[in-house]
Amino acid sequence: MILNSNKILFLTILIVSTMITLSANNWLGMWMGLEMNLMSFIPLISKSKNKKSSQAMMIYFLTQSIGSITLLFSIIMNSLIFTAPNLTNELVIIMMMISIMIKVGAAPFHFWLPEMMANLNWSECMLLMTWQKIAPLFILSNMIPNNWFLYLSVLMSAAIGSIGGLNQTSLRKILAYSSINHLSWMMMFMSMNVSWYKYLIIYSMLIVMICMLMSMKNAFFINQLVSSSPSIMEKFTYTILLLSIGGLPPFLGFLPKWMVIQSMINSGMYLLMVIMMLLSLITLFYYMRMMTAFILSYSTMNKWIINKTPNKLMLFMFMSMNLTLPVFMIIGFF
Repeated sequence: MILNSNKILFLTILIVSTMITLSANNWLGMWMGLEMNLMSFIPLISKSKNKKSSQAMMIYFLTQSIGSITLLFSIIMNSLIFTAPNLTNELVIIMMMISIMIKVGAAPFHFWLPEMMANLNWSECMLLMTWQKIAPLFILSNMIPNNWFLYLSVLMSAAIGSIGGLNQTSLRKILAYSSINHLSWMMMFMSMNVSWYKYLIIYSMLIVMICMLMSMKNAFFINQLVSSSPSIMEKFTYTILLLSIGGLPPFLGFLPKWMVIQSMINSGMYLLMVIMMLLSLITLFYYMRMMTAFILSYSTMNKWIINKTPNKLMLFMFMSMNLTLPVFMIIGFF
């Protein structure tokens, strides 16, 4: 993403708007932060003479507007509840949760996310999957959401996030479905524990690393990974990163899932836990599809693509970050 003065301005507003939502002490303040966030993200993804970015802008604007209107409506309804709280309280909370789920792309309101991701660059995908989730998830955690609707959405997000990515060849769509699956774990963690943000932090780290590598490779589809003929070091880094975000035990990506599993065992939600773990295995399958062709191709290095390849120090740093699970275990991340 080339930074000019406009981009810097909108990035600043993007960061400030999230901070406004996080530090607001009333619902309207949070809503205002979300609106500023929406209005600053749209110019960041707009490009002149590019139909795909225009389509992404329209999809994003319409879905986020619907989410914002629903949230505002339920906030106003909330102030009228005092007449008969028993009648409307749960309905209003569910409406607020629906508005946040539309904004964050949780199932069954997820349809816009893969379509939009397929029209963006890697840097914009990275922003959408990490920073843009902070404010809505923070609002959701403020509702103390442990009612039936949340668990329904968790189950649907886990199922759709794992099954939806099976038939995809686009790397951006695969990561979008993977993001929906991870969202279900985050929402589950949120209903039991206040430290759900740890999941978001580790997930964001992994997504940033993957998007940086994919952006350097300029790869948008699985077959483009094969044709890039990577070095051995790159192969190891990609493989470790993808296994890590899939949640395999020796890697860092297993740590947040481990925390969720531990919380679910403490809460006695064994059936839901087993279902989510099995669905998580399906996501590992499509990560394996991304890796196998990549691993089995020859390692060659052409003189003319040396500048495009990520340097060894960066690859080594990414690898070592993903192998820090034992360190976190020792210092007691829990």
